[in-house]
Amino acid sequence: MKYGHFDDLNKEYVITNPQTPFPWINYLGNEDFFGLVSNTAGGYAFYKDAKFRRLTRYRYNNVPMDNGGRYFYIKDEDTIWSPGWKPVKTPLDKYECRHGLSYSKIMGAKNGIKAESTFFIPLKTWAEVHHVKLTNEGKQPKKLKFFSFMEWCLWNAEDDQNNLQRNLNTGEVEIEGSTIYHKTEYKERRNHYAFYSVNTPINGFDTDRESFVGLYNELSEPQAVLNGKPGNSEAHGWSPIASHYIEVELQPGESKDLIFVLGYVENPEEEKWESKGIINKKPALAIQEKFNTLEKVEAALADLKTYWEDLLSIINIESKDDKLNRMVNIWNQYQCMVTFNMSRSASFFEVGIGRGMGFRDSNQDLIGFVHQIPERARERIIDIASTQFPDGGCYHQYQPLTKRGNDAVGGGFNDDPLWLILGVVSYIKETGDFSILDEMVPFDNDESLAKTLFDHLTVSFNHVVNNLGPNGLPLIGRADWNDCLNLNCFSTNPNESFQTTENNTEGSKAESVMIAGLFVVYGTDYVELCNRIGKNKEANRALLEVNRMTDAVKANGWDGEWFLRAYDYYGKKVGSKDNEEGKIFIESQGWCTMAGIGSEDGLCEKALDSVKEHLDCDYGIVLNNPPFSKYVLEYGEISTYPAGYKENAGIFCHNNPWIMIGETRLGRGERAWEYYQKISPAYLEEISDLHRTEPYVYAQMIAGKDAYLPGEAKNSWLSGTAAWNFYAVTQYILGIRPEYEGLKIDPCLPSSIQEYVFVRKFRGATYKIKIVNGEKGKGVKSLIVNSESVKGDVIPLQKVDVEHQVEVELF
Repeated sequence: MKYGHFDDLNKEYVITNPQTPFPWINYLGNEDFFGLVSNTAGGYAFYKDAKFRRLTRYRYNNVPMDNGGRYFYIKDEDTIWSPGWKPVKTPLDKYECRHGLSYSKIMGAKNGIKAESTFFIPLKTWAEVHHVKLTNEGKQPKKLKFFSFMEWCLWNAEDDQNNLQRNLNTGEVEIEGSTIYHKTEYKERRNHYAFYSVNTPINGFDTDRESFVGLYNELSEPQAVLNGKPGNSEAHGWSPIASHYIEVELQPGESKDLIFVLGYVENPEEEKWESKGIINKKPALAIQEKFNTLEKVEAALADLKTYWEDLLSIINIESKDDKLNRMVNIWNQYQCMVTFNMSRSASFFEVGIGRGMGFRDSNQDLIGFVHQIPERARERIIDIASTQFPDGGCYHQYQPLTKRGNDAVGGGFNDDPLWLILGVVSYIKETGDFSILDEMVPFDNDESLAKTLFDHLTVSFNHVVNNLGPNGLPLIGRADWNDCLNLNCFSTNPNESFQTTENNTEGSKAESVMIAGLFVVYGTDYVELCNRIGKNKEANRALLEVNRMTDAVKANGWDGEWFLRAYDYYGKKVGSKDNEEGKIFIESQGWCTMAGIGSEDGLCEKALDSVKEHLDCDYGIVLNNPPFSKYVLEYGEISTYPAGYKENAGIFCHNNPWIMIGETRLGRGERAWEYYQKISPAYLEEISDLHRTEPYVYAQMIAGKDAYLPGEAKNSWLSGTAAWNFYAVTQYILGIRPEYEGLKIDPCLPSSIQEYVFVRKFRGATYKIKIVNGEKGKGVKSLIVNSESVKGDVIPLQKVDVEHQVEVELF
């Protein structure tokens, strides 16, 4: 069943039943300050780093699910309720949650009182704004007792839940007027604090959790709310919170607006204190002043909406398929921004503690984001490259607060370096900014080792060339893109991580056919880039290596009907018809067909036909098949999952677009479109009970055909799936692709898409491109730009600040 509907005009998903199959969330914030908010107001907030600068607590494994968040309690005589249904769960007369672009609106009504809560983070602001509007829709006056509630995290989210012998003694607050300040550890080593304010005089407060909730009570029945009065408690250790108590009287038809601000402040060391023991509140008061009236809040929300209107106007399509339109125009682009901001670090599936920004992940995220804010993409590329090693290897992750490599994870993932070529080439093709190649970028954040970014690309390319195995294929290292294919791990200890245990690569014969295909794709891009900037000698050298790799795949990476996945530590085939389980894998089929390896001999067609035969199912393409039924020591984590889940024959949605792109290279638009629809969330809205995760964003994984419950999704929001699906549908199915010299027109369409208009802002000009399908759905029959015929399939760069009319007819 459905739990809501899309409101395309307002770019919102409207949830009409609070009991969604899983918490359906949204992200607040676009730059430094972020929040996660569920459809019942659950979630948490943080500054830059969800581990080290967590403002509010959240308990992932709690029962009931999604407990803790930005809560409001209303006591109306003997009835207690919450506008978002949770945590009280009193049945509401009306409920609605509207998740929009960086804001959420939650409305609840009970016994003639309507409460509307709007949550958002204003642009360029280290604070959340919570606007609550209370309206008496009844015929009698109402006297309400209103309580806010927020629980502070003691900054380090991991230490906060582990180090209780210290933490239960450190909590400190200040209360001044209608603002509660959280200053734990401020007098010692920290220069930051948080606050929660409201723009009206309060009738009381609580800052100690036990005093407000009661030691043995639940959040659904806090003692202060039951009593109808606060404790005016001041936290000294234990668990500090922020709760305002406000008495509200409303005449029939009357409304009252309450504006809460959850903020974060950093003070220079010399400006930490107003006086002895009193924190410097001037920055906090300045933030509160910016949002202390309804007019200011509405203006800030309007600015946020305009910001997103401008971003989404860069790529926009008009077709007869509403689901395609809303995914391309709104939700897929929105998810790409969120994923770019977060990498994989903070969601309802990633707790924000164990993951930094991924080297591989962030480069891939760029391809779905670079058109929106290229200058931020440029900064991210420099940050990523700065963590690379001089030999071309990389830290697998880095921390967003320090921008330094994550030692706990380290490196050794041998696909990582190649993704930097993807990120840089994508940026240059979008912007035309070749100057980024001349930027001096350190290795391992050591400025004394700095070389140009182009040099970083060269060592990335060479890292593969210098690490080949006995079959002339790339050594896999700790793992390639599939972090769970641990061919050099041999782990028997359940207490160690597969990704960080000893990397037994010395003497290993473990090679990756997937990296080989990746190398041919981005090695070819590297060759073209070299030629573009006049480095022809380097281009010729690199082309020889690409050709050698192509030959090695054809000689040692082909299994008769599909591409092998790898060779293991002992040199045995992985992903072969000779294997009992895991005979065929998706990754090498995707990358080798994207690379066109053996296409002249029909290898690509055979490989993709094998994908259809062995890996496809009703809900998408599974990662491998048959699934592993026992633990294979020399394969590692992939064989630990139950059949049909995650990397063991689950539908890992990240790699489905690689097959879509491979199909478009063969001109098979029907099949590419079929695969696109199977995992695109807007097309799955009707099966939300099964799918469970949000019908407006991609999930990382959908349970495969061998699972206990095929079609059930997990790990939504933060996934490379977002960028790759946007890349596949816009650049290869709809077929508008940025190139160095202009926009390439190369759609590969199903017969169900007869025509559409693709609006693309590109390097200062706007192109309104009308595509008319033909019998083949592939290949440009005619290209007319501003009423003039153009040869080929590339729109040359046109005059800036002008809208150009383009008409395209396909064969």
